[in-house]
Amino acid sequence: MTSAPGPAPGNPVRARSFDAAAQLYAAHRPGYPGELLDAVEELAGRPLRGSRVADVGAGTGIATALLHARGADVLAVEPGDGMAAEFRRAHPDIPIVRGDGDRLPLADAVCDFLTYAQAWHWTDPDRSVPEARRVLRPGGALALWWNDLDTTVPWIAEQDARLAAFFGQTAAPDPHPVRSVPAELAFTTRRVRWSRRIPLEAHLSNHASHSAFLLLGAAGTREFMDAERDRLSRLFPDGTVEERYVVTVSVAVV
Repeated sequence: MTSAPGPAPGNPVRARSFDAAAQLYAAHRPGYPGELLDAVEELAGRPLRGSRVADVGAGTGIATALLHARGADVLAVEPGDGMAAEFRRAHPDIPIVRGDGDRLPLADAVCDFLTYAQAWHWTDPDRSVPEARRVLRPGGALALWWNDLDTTVPWIAEQDARLAAFFGQTAAPDPHPVRSVPAELAFTTRRVRWSRRIPLEAHLSNHASHSAFLLLGAAGTREFMDAERDRLSRLFPDGTVEERYVVTVSVAVV
């Protein structure tokens, strides 16, 4: 989905919409390629292995688990009841605390990395930037990233246009509204391209897990997904969809 006007960052209704759909989110949201964490390490100038990392807005733990597998000493920070419950079910060996980026439940200067996997846009930078500075050790890194379907692929661009028309907008609803990085920090940005092959139903469920559809409700979501299933079944007759993504990652050393 491409950028479009959306609720202000930190919008509690939209942010908490995921709690009722945590299992759907965990089952169908895409992960990240290993090259993403390679880029984070290169831009930060330090390895994740052995580093103390707080993954903020961890959700169901998609990024947290990858950081843990890379060898980081990672702690998840998550505000939502449903998301935290799903995280604990899926990752019982990774610690999680309740909180958000505007009020980090962490002591001063305890982290080598703060990571926000598709979560920075839910924060108020006037609060989350000072909080990041507070909890990071000198030379620590703030890493923000977003995973987007690649609209240079024709069928994805066409689907984006249908989403825009369905929601009555000039562009499809952005699942990550207001994603700009804070200007007061010196960020370096890189883009990583990757893809995954999944069943058509999983592709549709991925879309259904985004807040625009969660707030729309079951009837409206079913209307769009039924029509989309019919279109994509003709395009992908074997029932397998190749989703191509671009991950935009920005890292600042503070």
